Amino acid sequence: MLLEKIHLDLIECGTDEAGRGCLAGPVTAAAVILPPGFSCAGLNDSKTLTRKRRNTLRPIIEKEALAYHVAHVHVAKIDEINILNASILAMHQAIAGLSLAPEHIAVDGNRFHNYLDIPATTVIKGDGKYLHIAAASILAKTHRDAYMERLHEQFPEYEWCSNQGYPTKKHRAAIRTYGATSHHRQSFRLLPEQLKLPI
Repeated sequence: MLLEKIHLDLIECGTDEAGRGCLAGPVTAAAVILPPGFSCAGLNDSKTLTRKRRNTLRPIIEKEALAYHVAHVHVAKIDEINILNASILAMHQAIAGLSLAPEHIAVDGNRFHNYLDIPATTVIKGDGKYLHIAAASILAKTHRDAYMERLHEQFPEYEWCSNQGYPTKKHRAAIRTYGATSHHRQSFRLLPEQLKLPI
């Protein structure tokens, strides 16, 4: 059973990102402030849930949350500042977009940069431990999946509707056949042979 939050006496947001390991598309983060006593059957780390279950939970979270915001950081910025910094930037932007200012931030993972003067706690596998981080993981994942589905309509050969930009065999085969698009991360190793040194 997931815990409600870290500090029960503070307005606390949970934040998480999705798409960090993808070859294409943005990295997306969400920040969520849930009401005291919030309960939702089946809410858990988005990676443990089916797509159908995530899409069922998304409107419940968005309706019941005291505040939530989702932010995308796109490929050009990822390539400029690296994926770790882009992931943290996305979380900062998600927190900045909240209509209610948090007094504490609960972050999934072990890396975070200070946001304003708001205290923050990083929690490894926090999306499987705290409700608000789990809720953020679901919003980040579902919003990013929807974004990649829209991109799929323009670039169907990469099958982003099913792989969401992750490095599947079919995705890499499409890159090898058609080349990279403007939505591919040039700072990433798009194909395994990029590691091979010329003789």
